Amino acid sequence: MDIVTGEQRSRMMSGIRGKNTGPEMAVRKTAHALGLRFRIHRKDLPGSPDLVFPGRNTIAFVHGCYWHRHAGCRYCYTPKSNVEFWTKKFKNNVARDERVREELEQRGWRVVTLWECETANKDGLRQRLKGIFKS
Repeated sequence: MDIVTGEQRSRMMSGIRGKNTGPEMAVRKTAHALGLRFRIHRKDLPGSPDLVFPGRNTIAFVHGCYWHRHAGCRYCYTPKSNVEFWTKKFKNNVARDERVREELEQRGWRVVTLWECETANKDGLRQRLKGIFKS
């Protein structure tokens, strides 16, 4: 059972942003510090990617572990109430992510996913970005 009312939960959920989130800002700050230049939220590309590195033909999505179902992550849990709704919601999110990835790859982009939990470790994030762009 939820510890807050339905109205409180609705207000809390409506405050969750889709752009300029903390994890996204951490990735942007780290990428910029590494000398990587990018564009953000390009509406002309499927899925309006979080970061687009045109010179490197690479797109990065910064996914929340909860919303995009990061397998094996402690943040990827399923609520115990309204299970049918959440199961469908998460399934649709994952299907959309896969569809967008396939479309971008068909257009010749390299697509990488950075997970919210990876952004907490600044040094780990720095190493991950270096590994992605080591060429």
